[in-house]
Parts: sequence; C-alpha cells; structure tokens
Amino acid sequence: MEIDWQKKAETYKKHYLLDLKDLVAIESVRDDSKKSTDAPLGPGPAEALNKYLDIAKRDGFKVKNLDNLVGYVEYGEGDETLAILAHADVMPAGNGWDTDPFTLTEKDGNVYGRGTSDDKGPGLAAYYGLKLIKELGLKLNKKIRFIIGTDEESEWTGMTHYFDVEPAPTLGFSPDAEFPLINGEKGNASFTINTAGTNGEEDRLVSFDSGLRENMVPRDATATIETSNNEELVVRFTKFLDELPVTGDVSISGDGVDLHVIGKAAHGMEPKNGINAGTYLALFLQQATRLGGDADRYINFIANRLHDDSRVYKLGLTYTDDIMGDLTMNVGVMKFQTGESGKIILNFRYPKGMDDQTILTKLETFGETEDFTVTEGRTMVPHYVSLEDPIVKTLMTVYRNQTGDHQAQPEVVGGGTYGRLMERGVAFGALFPHTTDSMHQANEFQPINDLIQALSIYAESIYELAK
Repeated sequence: MEIDWQKKAETYKKHYLLDLKDLVAIESVRDDSKKSTDAPLGPGPAEALNKYLDIAKRDGFKVKNLDNLVGYVEYGEGDETLAILAHADVMPAGNGWDTDPFTLTEKDGNVYGRGTSDDKGPGLAAYYGLKLIKELGLKLNKKIRFIIGTDEESEWTGMTHYFDVEPAPTLGFSPDAEFPLINGEKGNASFTINTAGTNGEEDRLVSFDSGLRENMVPRDATATIETSNNEELVVRFTKFLDELPVTGDVSISGDGVDLHVIGKAAHGMEPKNGINAGTYLALFLQQATRLGGDADRYINFIANRLHDDSRVYKLGLTYTDDIMGDLTMNVGVMKFQTGESGKIILNFRYPKGMDDQTILTKLETFGETEDFTVTEGRTMVPHYVSLEDPIVKTLMTVYRNQTGDHQAQPEVVGGGTYGRLMERGVAFGALFPHTTDSMHQANEFQPINDLIQALSIYAESIYELAK
C-alpha cells in the first residue's frame, strides 16, 4: 500500500508537542548527590524514563523498566531485533537562557527548552514514528525495541546495563545526532589533570571555576583574586573584555576581586563552535597577575597549552585521519581552590589511528615538568559502519526520498551516540543540515516542522528496515 508518510506524521503534531512538553518539564540531569534505590542516577533521569514508559503504556505498547536505569518499548516479533536508542537525560541548563529551560516554549515556529534538540525532541519523534506504524497495523518481520537510556550525557550507566542483561540488537540507529546519517564516530576519552592548591606571596588565586561537564564548552568562568592593587586589576580586566570575543563583569568583595567571563557554550565534539570562558579567563590572569606555586603553574598551563587549541598543536597531539578527520580536544571543566586542589578535565575525540594511551602518555610527559598528575576516565574506541551495509543504504534512501536532497552523503563526526554500542549501529537525525545546532547551549531549540518531518522519516525508516 502507498503511504504518505509526511501527511500521516502531520496528524500527530498536536499530541507529539503535548508529550514533548511533559518530557521537557522534567529536569532530568544526572545528580548522584540525590541518588536513591528508586533513582540510582538521581530523581530527574528516573522520572523522565518513567514518563516515556507511561506514554508508551497509554498507547498500548509492551514496556519494561530495568531498575530505573534504562527501559524499553517493544513492538512486533521476529528472530532479529531492530533497536532505536534514545536518551531521556539532558545536560545542565547553565546560564544565558531567554526562556525557562524546563518549560517548552513555542516561538516563531520553533520549540525552545532543554532537550528539544538533544535528545527528547528527536527521541520522541522516533517513538512517534513507531507509534504511527503500530496504528497503521503494518506487518513487520523484526522485533522493534525503542530503548531509553538515562545518562547518555555522562557515563552511559543505563544503556550499559541494558546490554549487560538483554540480548544485543541485530541492528539499529540512535536519533541523537544529525541528518543525513552518521556512520562513523570518533573515539572518546577524558583525562583529569590534578594539582595541589598552593599559592605564592604576591597575588593569590583564591578560586577558579569554569565548566559544567567535560563534553560541553564552558560558557561561564569565575575567579577570585587577592591582590595589592584591586583598582588596577579592574581596569585591566575591563580593557581585556573590550578587546576579545567575550563579555563579563567584575566586582570587589571582602575576598578580593571577583572576575566573571561569559563566552559561548557548545557541544564538546567541536570546540570551535563555542568560546571557552575558562581558558579566556586563564589567559587574562596569566597576563595581569603575579601568581606563584601551583596556582601559577595551573593558570599558565591553561593559557599556554590549552587555550584556543582544539586541534592540540601545543601539546604535540595533532592528528588527522582521511576518513574520520581531526583529533579534537575540549577543555570542559576547570576548578581551583587555594589550599585544597586544582583540576582540569580534558575531553578528546580521536579518529582511528590514534588511541587513548598515546594521549595519556603525552599528558603525563607534561605532568612531569608541570608538576601535575593525570587520571584517565571513560574511554570509547572509534566506531565505523561500512557505506555498503544495508542499514546505511536503506536509511540514506529514505532520507533522500523524503527530503529531495539526493546529494546528501553519510558523515563521520566527533560526537558519541548510543549507535556505537551496536556493530551495525548508526546515528540518524534529527538535526537537519539547514538548522542551527544548539545542543548543549543556552536557548536550545528545534523547528517544529523539522521534528514532524523527522517523525515521518523515522516511521518510514523503521518500516523499511523491518518489513
């Protein structure tokens, strides 16, 4: 039978937006300080997971909750399983919003709110694509599982749990990136640089704080400086702001001079899309203060070795692969407290031909001269699915036919999605090439028409992969 997928998708717009409103209202940021038996990653992720499952139960699907860490919606039967892997957690909202980040706001054809682009908007569109197929009663020969993780933005605890206790899917996609299709993802490794917290005898760095997550370019940075000439520091900071692509403010308090720099947040997979407030603040402090001890080494390392260097020339780690592109580095978190400690968390996205141990060895070499230690965090190796795999060919055909963009080609990116957990897994939408990427940023948004078109594309894609 001939199906007008876009026309059918349009009939779901009203209810889709109502469900999206409910999901965005949940501040589903992982918070281990509030974890409990019923909410192992904090209350927000568990609540968002259960909202997804409640929506699916309302619509007549079979659902299962695995320990409030991950859950799935199931439809159909078959020896093979097609999986759609989405996530219900979101990044911290941060500052700079024009609207409440946890209230879905419609304006000029767009919906604004944390998760509208990453990943509640796209994930729900994929779910509605499955709902459309179910309500049309289309015959499939594969089991479909729509699987919802709860900490994709941090450690993937939920989705890892799924793969530990459930059979691995045969193939699938994650609606957590961009169209036309992502068939390759760089490796992903984070490293924490650790220092002590001593200061010198002249100016003193009381505190330095920038960054919310390692995979997010910091929008804000603050520092408190004790100095013998507060007024001179204020004048120099004001001049610094006038000359560089950041804004900010400064005040004098009982603790010293309080400095605040405002840059631009962005997804850590491409730091060039943001303006790192933390490294700019370190650059200013290097130029305008006379620090000593660990504080001096800490600020100098950020300013000399990390600032404005996403391709890692200054650390001697520059590397490019012809298929997967450049190695990149995001300086995601910077914190220093006098008398206690300092840390810097670096997130690297690396192509095949590079590995985490090479990066670690290079950082440790600098640590020997700069007096810091390095600890390695979570690591994921590069992932690639052949252009000849039927899942790539099928999804590309659906995308091209529905959009008319017959020049579109699969891409390799620095982002990491759940798609890489499957040998035949890719990332597929929902950000269109014509739409601004606002993931991990203030005023995150998606055009409503884009989301409904994605719903249509997902519905046909599920059908074509499983019919």
